[in-house]
Amino acid sequence: MEQRILGRTRKDIGIVGFGAWQIGSAWGEVADEDANAALEAAIASGVTFFDTADVYGDGRSERLVGALRKRHPHITVATKMGRRAEQRPENYGPDNFRSWNDDSRARLGVETLDLVQLHCPPTPVYHSEAVFDALDAMVAEGRMRAYGVSVETCEQALAAIARPNTATVQIILNPFRQKPLEAVLPAAEKAGVGVIARVPLASGLLSGKYTARTEFSADDHRNFNRHGEAFDVGETFAGVDYETGLAAVERLRPLVPEGMTMAQFALRWILDQRGVTVVIPGARNAAQAGANAAAADFAPLPSEVHTEVAAVYDDLIRGQVHHRW
Repeated sequence: MEQRILGRTRKDIGIVGFGAWQIGSAWGEVADEDANAALEAAIASGVTFFDTADVYGDGRSERLVGALRKRHPHITVATKMGRRAEQRPENYGPDNFRSWNDDSRARLGVETLDLVQLHCPPTPVYHSEAVFDALDAMVAEGRMRAYGVSVETCEQALAAIARPNTATVQIILNPFRQKPLEAVLPAAEKAGVGVIARVPLASGLLSGKYTARTEFSADDHRNFNRHGEAFDVGETFAGVDYETGLAAVERLRPLVPEGMTMAQFALRWILDQRGVTVVIPGARNAAQAGANAAAADFAPLPSEVHTEVAAVYDDLIRGQVHHRW
């Protein structure tokens, strides 16, 4: 698999990673057997970067990824912290950071975490000198090798990129969320900050497999967070109205090259964007994990296809999402 440098960590990683939210919680039930099969299939397909968080399944995702790392110590693991507390800026301080960090290190089975990301904190956190001083201190203590941020908005991403020791920024980027192309990706590339593209398939909409009759289980965020009831609505279907998303998928479907699935098409579109380091699709089973990784095997999409994807965004999606994130 093609390798790219993960920002200021200076580590080489494969361009398709593995997002481990699905094997934690909020995507319907995923048995341990299926979760482990998905993780091993990713390894077999050349994936070397795994992204998790302390709150995914109340630590379940970290434990599964930690066991994987024990079997495959060469991989790079990124985790996140911050969502275990009420989302107030004052909760983002050194005492909580160390407590969360201790728990993640225990679940992942390591003394030093590869990369720790603040997990979509409140906007004032990005402008706090004390927060970033505390993160720098934790790197100096050997608790983690590097830190980054996971953000909701482009403005938050730009604030984080401006910090001298931010290694990575994780942001929603897919054919339905194109605003990061304007300023975030160029700024990250100039600063040497890695870009981790999340929600790459718009919660599965861009797989092309869903219809108006598709039903999601009660414990799936695509059911319970349609309108942002539990967390930022942008994390569910990338913030796009479900019916509009289905219509956009039908506009995109004829653009998919022969031999490529629509999901692989969406992933390849992201990988074609200058400044992107890695894309982190999730997977519930081995087949999905292998198919996601195979997106790295395809050549970049033709320029005329990118032009058509931009047109679909402008016609159907831009008005819903561009001003919000």
